[in-house]
Amino acid sequence: MKYRNIVWLFLKKISSLNFSILLLSLISLFIMIGSIIEQNQNFSYYQTYYPINDERIFYINWQLILFFGLDHLYQTWWFILLLMIFASSLLICTFSTQLPSLQNSRRWKFFNSISNQTNHQTELKKSENNLKNSSINAIHVLNYHGFYVFHKKEYLYAYKGLLGRLAPIFVHFSIIFILLGSIFSVLWGYTAQEIIPTGEIFHIKNLVNSGIYSKLKTHFTYKIDDFYLEYNSDDSIKQFFSVLSIIDNQNQLITSKKIFVNSPLKFRRLTFYQTDWNVNSIRLQVGLRNNPLLQQKLLKINLNNKVCWFCKIPIENNKQIYLILFNIDNKIFISDGSGFILDSISKNQIFYINNVPILVKEVILDTGLQIKTDLGIEIVYLGFLVLMLTTLMSYISYSQVWIYIKNNFFNISGSTNRAILFFEEDIAKINFFYSYYTFSTDQKISN
Repeated sequence: MKYRNIVWLFLKKISSLNFSILLLSLISLFIMIGSIIEQNQNFSYYQTYYPINDERIFYINWQLILFFGLDHLYQTWWFILLLMIFASSLLICTFSTQLPSLQNSRRWKFFNSISNQTNHQTELKKSENNLKNSSINAIHVLNYHGFYVFHKKEYLYAYKGLLGRLAPIFVHFSIIFILLGSIFSVLWGYTAQEIIPTGEIFHIKNLVNSGIYSKLKTHFTYKIDDFYLEYNSDDSIKQFFSVLSIIDNQNQLITSKKIFVNSPLKFRRLTFYQTDWNVNSIRLQVGLRNNPLLQQKLLKINLNNKVCWFCKIPIENNKQIYLILFNIDNKIFISDGSGFILDSISKNQIFYINNVPILVKEVILDTGLQIKTDLGIEIVYLGFLVLMLTTLMSYISYSQVWIYIKNNFFNISGSTNRAILFFEEDIAKINFFYSYYTFSTDQKISN
C-alpha cells in the first residue's frame, strides 16, 4: 500500500500543470538554442566561429558545444528523453484527470436542495412563477435548444457542448503525436546531400545527419538522365530540372521523374529534392575525330560582378589560353593569358590553336540533390491536423442547467465554462419559451 502511494504521488507530480509548463519551457529554450547555434557542421567550423578566448557574456565556446552535443542538439539523448518525459506527463494527465473529468461531465447531477446550486460557477437565472409548472414543457424547451435532459421526480438536469470537454483530451493526444513523430524522425530518419554530374549513376553515401536506428537502402541505384535550365527573358535562371531514375539490382528501371524545386520524387519513404546546380567541366575533341575526348574541370569565379566558369588549355612554350563561360546556352569566349578576348565560339564549333582543330563537345552540369527519409512525418502531420480540429472544438461552450419544479415553484440556474453572455441569452430564451408554453396550456385548461 505504501509502494502504491509513492507511485501515485510520483505520477501525480509528473502530470501536474506546473511540471508540464516547466518541461515545455525547457524544450522551447533548447529549441531556441538549436536555432541560434548552427547544426550538423564540421569540427573546424565550430573552432573557427566559437573560439575559446572570446570574452563575451553568455558566450558558449566550441568545447562546450561539442561536450553537450549542441552541434546536433535535436539528436542528443537528453533532448529525446526530455520529449519522452513531456509526452508521458501529457499521457498520464489525460488518463488520470481529463478522461475522468469527461466521464463525470456525462453524468446527471441532481440536487436535493436549492442551496446546493449556489456552489457552481455562475448562477445566472432564478425565477418564481405562480403557474402550474410542467416538467414536460421544460424538457421540450431544453431539447429544442440542444440540451441533453435527465429527469428525476421534481428535478431536471441538462447539458450541451460535450465536444468542448473533448478538446483538451485531443489537444494532449495531438501534442503526443507530434512528439512521437519527432522522436521517430530523429531515431530512424536521415538526410543526405549529393552533387551528381549529368549522366552519372550514384549511391546515397554523403550523409549530413542520421538517426542511430536509420538504415540506407543499398539495393537501389540512382541515375541522373538529364539536367537543364530554364531562363527568364532577361537571361536570369527561372528554374532548373533533373530527370532522375531509380534502378534495382537487376538493372531494371523502377521509376523515373523530372524533378525541380518544390516538386520532389517520392519513393518508398525516400524523398529526392532538387536543391542546387553547378557547371562541372567541359569536354573537348582535340585533333582528329577518332582521338579520345579531353575533359577539363571548370572553376567558378566572379568576374566584374558576374559569375562565370573557366578552364585553361596549355599550348607551346608554357603559354596557355582560357575558355570562359558566362551562360551554358551562350557562346564560349577564348582569352589569352592577359585577359584579351581572342574569339567566341559555340558548342560543336571547330576552332584552331596552332593549326590543331579543337571542338567543344559538351558542357557537363552538376545537379544538387537532397535525399531525406522521415518515418515520423505522417505522425507529425496527423498531430497538427488533430490540433487544428481541437482548436475549433475548444470554442464550443460546455453548459449545464438545473431546474427544480414543485407545485407552483419553478427555479432554473445554470453554469458555463465560456461565452457567458450567449449562455445568458440561452437561459432567457428557455425561461421565455417555458413560460409561454406553460401560460398557453394553463389558459387553454381554464377556458
